[in-house]
Amino acid sequence: MYDLASKCSVLLAKDFIHSAFTIILNEETRNSRSLYVEMNQTVITIYPRLKISKKYNFSFTEENCQVLDQSLENSTMNSRQGTNKIEVSDQKGVSVSCDFQYDLCTVTLAGWHHGISAGLFGTNDNEAGNEWMVPNGSFTDNVKEFTQSWQVNKCSLVLKKEKPCPVTAKQHICKVFFEEPHSLLR
Repeated sequence: MYDLASKCSVLLAKDFIHSAFTIILNEETRNSRSLYVEMNQTVITIYPRLKISKKYNFSFTEENCQVLDQSLENSTMNSRQGTNKIEVSDQKGVSVSCDFQYDLCTVTLAGWHHGISAGLFGTNDNEAGNEWMVPNGSFTDNVKEFTQSWQVNKCSLVLKKEKPCPVTAKQHICKVFFEEPHSLLR
């Protein structure tokens, strides 16, 4: 168990041989986090606190953003979403499951991924002695050095100003319904 005190996005697990999957814990605004799951040219971003997910397909030139309960029939990624749970998996044995009720996400890798992944979740080779490997292949016993080595972006404790995207009428209505503090649908 790690206490991630920094405000940085970190690589949890990645297939470094076949690039079959990448899982990143992203630091979002307002002390919230999202889970970035990439499989088969498709990305699903899960926002546990908001209990929503978004899908992006790299095969399109434009961002194809959909709420996850819509069909993913053109994807080789399977997904199921219940009231308080979402599961995402592929045919190669990678599965990510988030239970929104308990704010708990799990990652399961089949034997096909034995020893070919690395990140904060370790090397997935059942060897306790090499779990604290850093990206350059060396090892550490320092938690801070280990977690910082898997940061995926340059970050600081100073909040960056982000340029706001233009808001369409539909986005404004959705924001009023689902994001405003007084909304019963939030």
